[in-house]
Amino acid sequence: MIKKLLLKNLIKYASHWLVLGIDILLVSLSYLFAYFIRFSDSFQYENYGLIYQIPTILILALLSFLTIGSHKGIIRHTGIRDVYNIVIAVSLLSAVCLLFVFVNRFFGLLPELNIPTSIIIIHYFVTAFVLIISRFSFKSVFEFIHSDTETVTNVLLYGAGCSGMMTFDALNKDPKRNFKVLGFIDDDENKINKKIDCTTIFSLDQITQEFKTQESLHEVIVSIQELDSGRLLEITNYFLNFGIRVKKVPTLSTWIDGTFNVNQIQDVQIEDLLGRPIISIKNSVVHKSLKNKVILVTGAAGSIGSEISRQLATYNCKHLILVDQAESPLYELQQELLQNGISNFTAIVADVRDVRRMELLFKEFLPQRVFHASAYKHVPLMEENPYEAIKTNVQGTKNIADISLTYGVERFVLVSSDKAVNPTNVMGATKRVAEKYITCLSKFSSTTKFTITRFGNVLGSNGSVIPMFKKQIKKGGPLTVTHKEITRYFMTISEACCLVLEAGAMGNGGEIYVFDMGKSIKIFDLAKKMIQFSGHVYPQDIDIKIIGLRPGEKLFEELLTSNEKTLPTYHKKIMIAKTKTILVEETLEAINSLCEQNMYIDHQNSVRLLKYLVPEFRSKNSIYEKLDKSVETKKIKKKVYSEALVNNLL
Repeated sequence: MIKKLLLKNLIKYASHWLVLGIDILLVSLSYLFAYFIRFSDSFQYENYGLIYQIPTILILALLSFLTIGSHKGIIRHTGIRDVYNIVIAVSLLSAVCLLFVFVNRFFGLLPELNIPTSIIIIHYFVTAFVLIISRFSFKSVFEFIHSDTETVTNVLLYGAGCSGMMTFDALNKDPKRNFKVLGFIDDDENKINKKIDCTTIFSLDQITQEFKTQESLHEVIVSIQELDSGRLLEITNYFLNFGIRVKKVPTLSTWIDGTFNVNQIQDVQIEDLLGRPIISIKNSVVHKSLKNKVILVTGAAGSIGSEISRQLATYNCKHLILVDQAESPLYELQQELLQNGISNFTAIVADVRDVRRMELLFKEFLPQRVFHASAYKHVPLMEENPYEAIKTNVQGTKNIADISLTYGVERFVLVSSDKAVNPTNVMGATKRVAEKYITCLSKFSSTTKFTITRFGNVLGSNGSVIPMFKKQIKKGGPLTVTHKEITRYFMTISEACCLVLEAGAMGNGGEIYVFDMGKSIKIFDLAKKMIQFSGHVYPQDIDIKIIGLRPGEKLFEELLTSNEKTLPTYHKKIMIAKTKTILVEETLEAINSLCEQNMYIDHQNSVRLLKYLVPEFRSKNSIYEKLDKSVETKKIKKKVYSEALVNNLL
């Protein structure tokens, strides 16, 4: 209780002026001590005019300290820079004293103020020593009192370079949290077992379970700038095995005014652990291609569509038309853009399945670029609702593509999915049909360039596995995984949208762009990492429950079919899928037939037509598996319900 009261008073009253007052007092005592050293036993107060000299020294010291500001440092965070300030302030004091004494002697003003040069020199060293020792003594007292009033967070800093030193200084100076840096970790063998500011540098293998227990280690903060994602994954896995939380310092570009703040330290996210470098595309051609363009984004309120809209808003577009049938998310996006000072856009509640409504929008705004992100994406739901999947993913895409062609849109970009490759579910099959339709249009279009982007699962998107796991962890578990061996390719929302925008600026039309997404990630391992990231222990605190594959779900996703190969582009991480030749007229007729037959809401017949259009579509864990064995799939009649439309398009 006494310590707490003392600490409270220290914080309240240890102002800059109190520090300055103590410094002035120590200067006067040091001046007396300088005389004791110089004259030893023969020292007599009245013989040297100290009654005049001490007030003069105090005035000069006050002016020097105020000029340098040596009293403004926070005592509990005293460091090397504070020592420099003290030395400079004392040096200034001594220089002013020498000048004052020289002037006084030259003009013969006051004999009592003719201070011996030896006294000034001795006083300089004594004062510097006393002030520095006082700072660190007060700091030690403060830390002693403080240690019993707040929880100390013991940390190690990974990286003993410049960024590590900045992080070290920031942690030591943070006024709100009590960090204790136990040491540094570095991969450079030349630094191991050496010290920085009396703090030891360790190698990674020196940090063991025994070390954690003995030192009560709580966290490791990775302070290395631009650390390879693969290496970050190795480091994180190493410490998670010991139950040690891992955090990271953000990149230099995100520091506020070039200064690092402790509040900017972040938990390592799943997004950081893709096992591959984050793909970054910086292409001036994209900026030029979008400048002063009218751009329409469908599905603008979704995870991908909203990020595309945000990124487009940073370009010099003439106008953005944001279309979505989801009212509330679209409203949130609208308010977000307005609050960020963006006004050159129009948010419209509309459905891509409503062809008349879409025609009116194109007629009113005359968009030059279209990014089509509107789609149903949840596999189990679409397996139960094929009508809706076809209506939106096929008919909706067909509507926007046809109207884009009619109104002479320069570029049309379809956002597709890796589930379109060798689909095992209705959702994936509808996305593959949408791809085929766009490919067909690109074959004969001389005005509109149609391109397709195909990528894997997007981390953090609505309904994806990461948000679901977070909710389950918040409830105390268990986390549900459909199969222990199931794997998926992952990418960040930012990466996905970069690909979409890039596709809107490159190629001659008809291309399917895919990413080199590195290795696929096992969902079971992902679940374990998320449990560890949350500070829990698997399976003691939170367990993982295997619930079985859902209808239409497969263990391994693919980015290319067996008939597809890739061609390189200017970016080593972006490839073009070289697809099998499509019979344009036959495919268009079949897609038109699918859309018209779907209006009868006969799920069996609609899925049968899907299987005809996508021969590689083989249902798994689904009621539609029996259609794969049906002879009807191969013998289905070709009906052309929109022959006139097909002929016009061709």
